[in-house]
Amino acid sequence: MKLEKSKLASDKTVQISGSKSISNRLLILESLFKNIQIGNLSNSQDTQLLKKALSENTETVDIHHAGTAMRFLTSYYSIFEGKTTVLTGSKRMKERPIKNLVNALKDLGVEIEYLENEGFPPLKITGKKITQKQVNVPANISSQFITSLLLIAGKLENGLEINLVGEVTSRSYIEMTLDILTRFGIKNSFEGNTVKVEPFDVNGKLSATSYEVESDWSSASYFYSICALGRETIHLKSFYKESTQGDSAIAKIYEEFFGIKTIFTEGEHKITLQPEPDFVFPEKIVLDMNNCPDIAQTLCVTAAALKIPFDISGLGTLRVKETDRLQALYNELKKLGTETEITELTIKSVSFGEPEEHISIGTYQDHRMAMSFAPFCLIKELSIEEEDVVEKSYPMFWKDLSDIMV
Repeated sequence: MKLEKSKLASDKTVQISGSKSISNRLLILESLFKNIQIGNLSNSQDTQLLKKALSENTETVDIHHAGTAMRFLTSYYSIFEGKTTVLTGSKRMKERPIKNLVNALKDLGVEIEYLENEGFPPLKITGKKITQKQVNVPANISSQFITSLLLIAGKLENGLEINLVGEVTSRSYIEMTLDILTRFGIKNSFEGNTVKVEPFDVNGKLSATSYEVESDWSSASYFYSICALGRETIHLKSFYKESTQGDSAIAKIYEEFFGIKTIFTEGEHKITLQPEPDFVFPEKIVLDMNNCPDIAQTLCVTAAALKIPFDISGLGTLRVKETDRLQALYNELKKLGTETEITELTIKSVSFGEPEEHISIGTYQDHRMAMSFAPFCLIKELSIEEEDVVEKSYPMFWKDLSDIMV
């Protein structure tokens, strides 16, 4: 897809679909506890794949590229006593590690077999009645592994106590999960490095029967980048001031480093992104994004476009996403004229030069690579390879982008 060099129109409004993270958690809970009505469900491919998997009663479940679905369903199928499920996915999914989650479930008594390579999908899961209530899990793994366990915990006879060993990664996503459980009356606590979920009374009723999903802050991040480069006002719906999404940190980050104020209109659940006209950009951006790694690509592209030096840490989980996102950033930022250095946990700029004459951004089958680089069209025309990858999280992205450009 070729993106012409564009300008940002002023005062345009974009309605973003419901959060994929929240939607996927709710689908698992709805399947386990029933009688939950979900409003503003994400229209992302990942969410639709998870919804389809939960509605089918087949022995083999293929979730393609949907990493969240793979992780959540691994625990979900583990608690159906005597039921055998083969859980598989795309070639890339078979390269994404799942050993820490499988080990935790095995420690709880579940029977799980690797069908190809040790530590990776596909998996053969034989459900068990889980009575053990304690398990140790490395704290620096993907929060989705931990959330996967928390979502089934209320259905376990004795609940579940997870001891997180080490420094916790993406704490905000764990807290989001616990907030959702609390909304439905499933008691829980998170003290120090110990997360507890009490068993839910099988004869009891959930304290809520409906949930309106807030729009996705990860998707909103691309419009913060567009606003930072285009310096015009953008309105986004439907967002809450007291959000439980970790990526809502984008509002504070972009105000501090790029002068983009976020104004909340409570009654309409609308936010206005407003650039400060005389903002002085920082000499350097130094930031730990341990709690919001999914918006790191967006930040790096914005900084590169504005030639602001950056040193970003806390990015260990980016190595095992849809692609190795740190390596992908290193490769593609070069095309914008930005040289970087990467480690297992960090990325920092080294120098800024001129962009390539004809920029073609590789996406590596990663939706966030496509969307995070798209705002650069405000600086120079470029092409995005495999533009359909956005369907994974934001199918309407290209239309919404074109609607706000002139």
